[in-house]
Amino acid sequence: MARLPYLEPDQVAPEYRDMLRRNTNLHKLLVNSPDMARAFNGIGNFIRFKSKLDPRLRELAILQVGWMEKSEYEFTHHVKIGKEFGVTDEDIQGLMAETAGRPSKLEPLVRAILKGAREMVRNLAMSDETFAAIKQQLGNEEMTDLVLTIAFYCAVVRVLATMQIDNEPYYKEVLQQYPLS
Repeated sequence: MARLPYLEPDQVAPEYRDMLRRNTNLHKLLVNSPDMARAFNGIGNFIRFKSKLDPRLRELAILQVGWMEKSEYEFTHHVKIGKEFGVTDEDIQGLMAETAGRPSKLEPLVRAILKGAREMVRNLAMSDETFAAIKQQLGNEEMTDLVLTIAFYCAVVRVLATMQIDNEPYYKEVLQQYPLS
């Protein structure tokens, strides 16, 4: 159970109700601090809708963070979001294989991005070798967007865990296909 209340639109000042359009427990809890929630949403919306990074690559990096941190909320939400942006079941199975140290059929750039996300989760930063491998195929703007996306979602999973935000039943069904444990 969440540590703070989930607020409904009628419990929020009218100028902040737009932040509850997504109707997720994360947004309902964050709006307890409406100005902070707006700033948080701004970064999330930039990542999803304005980043120059290929959306499939972005979602795979986010999924890697969620998988590594065993964040049910993050992982299940981004399986569904990722599929809207071209992530396939084969991609997710490849992510799971790569994380376990097994080979996959993922293309080299995806494997490098997943490795970079794992390094940022485990070691705080990407290694020089991994950064250079990704940088061979991404421009400076895309590289910056990738690193900031991974870092942002490292923060998001910590917010979800600390606030003990409940996952919605609709997203839990993803766990039948991809159990986190």
